[in-house]
Amino acid sequence: MIDPQELKPGLILFRRADVQHRNWYCRIKVPGSDRYKTVSLRTADVTSAKEAAFDADADLRFRVKHDVPVFNRTFAQIAKMYAEHQKARSEAGEITHHRWEVVDSIIRAQLDRYVGPKQIAHVSHDDFLGYPLWRRQNGEGRGGRPVSDATIRYEMSIFRSVLAYAASKRFVPENHVYKGKLPLAKVRREEFTPEEYRKLHTFARAWIKRARNERYRWHRQLAYNFILIMCNTGMRPAEAKNLRWRDVAIRTDADGRRLVVLNVRGKDKARQLVAAGNVADYLERVRDLTKKVTAPEGAVFINGKGDPAATLYADQIEALLREAGLLLSASGSTRSTYCFRHTYATFRLTEGVDVYFLSKQMGTSVQMIEDHYGHINPVKNAGRILQGLPGWEAV
Repeated sequence: MIDPQELKPGLILFRRADVQHRNWYCRIKVPGSDRYKTVSLRTADVTSAKEAAFDADADLRFRVKHDVPVFNRTFAQIAKMYAEHQKARSEAGEITHHRWEVVDSIIRAQLDRYVGPKQIAHVSHDDFLGYPLWRRQNGEGRGGRPVSDATIRYEMSIFRSVLAYAASKRFVPENHVYKGKLPLAKVRREEFTPEEYRKLHTFARAWIKRARNERYRWHRQLAYNFILIMCNTGMRPAEAKNLRWRDVAIRTDADGRRLVVLNVRGKDKARQLVAAGNVADYLERVRDLTKKVTAPEGAVFINGKGDPAATLYADQIEALLREAGLLLSASGSTRSTYCFRHTYATFRLTEGVDVYFLSKQMGTSVQMIEDHYGHINPVKNAGRILQGLPGWEAV
């Protein structure tokens, strides 16, 4: 900045030392903010430059007063700023590093392709609501299948967060951010029904016996017992990956019943959960299968080389579900390892477990359980729901 002249508080006329021409610029303080806007006045005549500077100042004040965007930025530029903000949050421990990586990936791979070159002020509600159709026409989901509603919904939540970030920085007004519900319904958790769960049990035992050799049988037995443990504890897959033998404790309650206490750790949190004695049996089977790696610091779920199982037997589980005719849920979605956690939640709710206690056991919120498992049939809990009503006296 050379030859600066203060025309009035918050308005400075200057030339730039890093350019060849002699044209003037002005620097304007944005009212009510610590930010400044620099405007090229495109003239070397100082009188004309002063007039243009006052015009630019008046235009900026009009924009601020009437909530019109002050800065011109593309969606891609704002999205990059948002991603950098998320990265800083991850480094400060406010969110996980994985969360930032996912956000950054969605922005670069999808959102920038969709509206990246557009001025952020020109990205409309129609653009936002038109994303699902564009996404289905311009991308694939996992394994080459059509992109799922759950994926699109999640990407749209990032899309909206970028717009909200732009509004917070006054690149766009608040009403520019779509406030309604996302256009795609929340996806139901793909749990097993009791009938499907019994079918899986029966089929899995025969499936293990049909293994072509001992190595295959070993992997199938581990996968089967992994499923049993997951369906009876509600652990997240990340918690199962991190589980070590030192985290497992077998206790007895006041009535002499066996109780399993697991100290589990996810990506950024640790908690305790409890399980019935049958889980102790499943863990003993796993210990027998992995007897060479049962030191306290050893992983509970390992692969054939003795290393922690990175994929948690995904290939074996997918093969088992496919052969049993259970890979696809009733809604047509492909089941993943998470379906065992959802099965646990559904079965517990069906048995009438209090939502508050279940939220503590599963390490989640009451709201999340109510949002995602509200489809549990009230008939299953009729006795609790109708308690005290006329015609439903205790017997």
